Amino acid sequence: MDVRESCTIEQMSLTSWPGQINEDPNISYTDLRNVFSYGFELSWFYYTRCVSLNCRYNDCYLGDDNQAHCVDQRGWGFKYFLRRLQGNVVFIGFGLIGWYVAAIHALGTLFVIAFLIYKWRRRHLSVYNAVEEFLQSQNNLVPINYSFSEIKKMTKGFREKLGEGGYGTVFKGTLRSGCLVAVKMLGQSKTNGQDFINEVATIGRIHHVNVVQLIGYCVHGSKRALVYDFMPKGSLDKYIFSSDESIFLDTKKTYNIALGVARGIEYLHRGCDMQILHFDIKPHNILLDENFIPKVSDFGLAKLYPIKDNTICLTAVRGTLGYMAPELFYKNIGGISYKADIYSFGMMLMEMVGKRKNLNAFAEHSSQIYFPTWVYDQFNDGKDIEIDCATEEEKQIVNKMIIVALWCIQMNPSNRPSMNKVVEMLEGEVEHLQIPSKAPLSSPERVIKDCEDNSSQTSSSTS
Repeated sequence: MDVRESCTIEQMSLTSWPGQINEDPNISYTDLRNVFSYGFELSWFYYTRCVSLNCRYNDCYLGDDNQAHCVDQRGWGFKYFLRRLQGNVVFIGFGLIGWYVAAIHALGTLFVIAFLIYKWRRRHLSVYNAVEEFLQSQNNLVPINYSFSEIKKMTKGFREKLGEGGYGTVFKGTLRSGCLVAVKMLGQSKTNGQDFINEVATIGRIHHVNVVQLIGYCVHGSKRALVYDFMPKGSLDKYIFSSDESIFLDTKKTYNIALGVARGIEYLHRGCDMQILHFDIKPHNILLDENFIPKVSDFGLAKLYPIKDNTICLTAVRGTLGYMAPELFYKNIGGISYKADIYSFGMMLMEMVGKRKNLNAFAEHSSQIYFPTWVYDQFNDGKDIEIDCATEEEKQIVNKMIIVALWCIQMNPSNRPSMNKVVEMLEGEVEHLQIPSKAPLSSPERVIKDCEDNSSQTSSSTS
């Protein structure tokens, strides 16, 4: 009988064999070669014979009588399982390999995710641990340790925002006593919590009329808050850079603010057991109370050093462009010391006098683009700074502040006075002051550009 091409062979049984197969069941390679060489009998039967016999799972075999017989029911389940297993071992093998590969891929993905979570938690836990270790080691801190729920309560759920910057966000709050406070919520720290530690360490133990008072702090997981006295007049920058006449500062008030800031910096440099270098003196970081008394604030970049140390070592440039001393960019100018704060104060003082940014790209005359250089040229030529409707006393105050500023922004740190000397100069008479022989740096934007290009040359250009 012919077998159709569409038919498949489910099972084959050996029906004849040369020799007595029952006497010697072992079939050698030679026997197989002879069978395939001389031929052998092949017979088959239709699968429907098993169906007609109603065999369990249609499992049957061809007997010696050339008839189909059902498999013995005893142990049929295990035999069926073995027979099916033999027929599908290849497919089971491939299936197991597929499952194995998929499992390895899934486990690898889970391992990567777990590793990333572990590194993220370690990085943030190191921030928390650094802060916690610092707070535990400081037993004489004056500020109060607030809980985060207390911080939320005093700010009424962070309802009123006072300002926002790279340091974080400041909210207005009220203590249970009724006193107003400013709550600064620090942003995500990139310096292992060092900004928070700097603020608490530098102003947590000191009290000065011209330094902002730290009332308390909060550490709650990744959340860190600092609680300060509320300064109703805000920061100095909005007064000296604004064209609104309603918030205009007169000459006398401007001078008192400058003198107060100088006294605050002098205290930081010499009034404590350790000298505190601020490194970010600028109008934005000078707060004013209801009587326009200035307070030096924001000590996130501050550094503490022994008073006997004349120079310090910094691993990275810190400060705000436009107020940063040139030695922070160029090592061959001089060592980094408290004179860096003197330079920043001089740049700020020059802006307070001019009521404008030192670098003014929209000035009518090109000679006035950089205000300090223009002012120095005016004084060198024996010309006074014209001030509309100013009294003689006000002109004297302005001239004194300008001369002090020119001394503070000398390029060489050794040519700048100490903050103690600055206070004396501001409190003294203008007739006793002399204009410095060297002009200030005339092109600070060149310094910045050279620094960005990693240049090691010193800019020596003068006006």
